[in-house]
Amino acid sequence: MKITKEVQGLILLIARETLNSLFIEDAHFTNIDYNVYPQLTKRNSGAFVTLKVNSNLRGCIGYLSSPNMLIDTVKEATIQAATNDPRFNPVTEDELSKINIEVSILSPAIPISNYADIKIGEHGLILDDPFNRAVLLPQVATENNFSVPQFLTALCEKAGINPYAWEQQPLKLKVFTAAVISELGKRKKTYDSA
Repeated sequence: MKITKEVQGLILLIARETLNSLFIEDAHFTNIDYNVYPQLTKRNSGAFVTLKVNSNLRGCIGYLSSPNMLIDTVKEATIQAATNDPRFNPVTEDELSKINIEVSILSPAIPISNYADIKIGEHGLILDDPFNRAVLLPQVATENNFSVPQFLTALCEKAGINPYAWEQQPLKLKVFTAAVISELGKRKKTYDSA
């Protein structure tokens, strides 16, 4: 999904206001005319919110798809990333000014059967196994300079299975693209060819 610069700014603004509202009683939310910005009301879009402090991960939670409006999915992912990422303690009020918010708006996922179809810098990965499920956003591979084998190994590790399971048997994989927007520079790379 192509997202206009104005809508990107609104998404980041609402994510920031949502994060602030966890600590500020009677927090103010910008009034948005959804008739003017229909991209925000799109349903069934996936979205992840990543929180970082000094480029270090502080929380990341999202949804591969959601029946809610995109903006509501972003709000919920922001709250969950700040309060319920099991890898971290909840965000504190003292951290608010240090946190950079990054929002990834996902395309629908499609199955692939050949690892050669994975495009680093474009695709995110989903391990689509009912017992071992994991997701890695497209930017994980580029930020870590992963090759396809390293990306697959990281996916297996995140799923809690043998890191080299992908070499031993074909994994049930899906790929997706993402439009990634960030408070750092306001606009980050778009990992989106669709």
